[in-house]
Amino acid sequence: MLLVIDIGNTNITIGVFNNSEIVHVWRLSTNLSRTEDEYGIFLKNLLRETHLDKDVKSAVISSVVVQLTERIETALNKYMNINPFIISHKIKTNIKLKTENPSQIGADRIANGCAAAKLYSVPAIVVDFGTATSFDIVNENNEFIGGIITAGMKIQAEALSSKTSKLPKLSIEAPSSVIGKNTIDAMLSGIVIGHASMIDGLITKCEKELGTKASIIATGGYSSVISKYLNRKFDYINPDLTLIGAKILYDLNS
Repeated sequence: MLLVIDIGNTNITIGVFNNSEIVHVWRLSTNLSRTEDEYGIFLKNLLRETHLDKDVKSAVISSVVVQLTERIETALNKYMNINPFIISHKIKTNIKLKTENPSQIGADRIANGCAAAKLYSVPAIVVDFGTATSFDIVNENNEFIGGIITAGMKIQAEALSSKTSKLPKLSIEAPSSVIGKNTIDAMLSGIVIGHASMIDGLITKCEKELGTKASIIATGGYSSVISKYLNRKFDYINPDLTLIGAKILYDLNS
């Protein structure tokens, strides 16, 4: 079995694959203060609790948090005797990285592009709702040509509450209407429906540059919250897209 670890700025997503099937997925908060020993013990106990500790023999890491990449790599070596495969722009992929500086492409975006090209028709636009909302775009020639990165909805909510004197903290959820009848609803409308309007507009402009319609794939925690407010609905919602992409990359390089 393969352990897949996707290290993001807000969450770490962990999946276990049995061949092509995901048998378990866990999510924990990204914590820069945890040591390699804490991560190692946590991962080992997590697999032991699900009776997978003897079955997992290999691992792959997709990370956008440099401080944690080596720490978790060391934890896997030390506690599970696994030397993980690390995703970067230098590895073998099923797409061509055709940006000005491939070394700047996040591992998660490479994984998203590879999964989109493998699972869906191209051109494809992956909208990933994480700490940032990113668009990862693969053209009809299976080339990752770049995309868009903007502040995610959680960042927007935190900015509103921290940079103003009267606006409260809030959890992201679906607003009941566009016109908010109270402060919370007004904030949620601006964040969620405003985000949906931005995505509609950006997809239209991206498809104009591509010269054709694209497959629109959503992934990340807020994709289901925002989908009902879109004029152009997502063709697919795949919450495990990044994990699947990491698995594809591991297989290509094994």
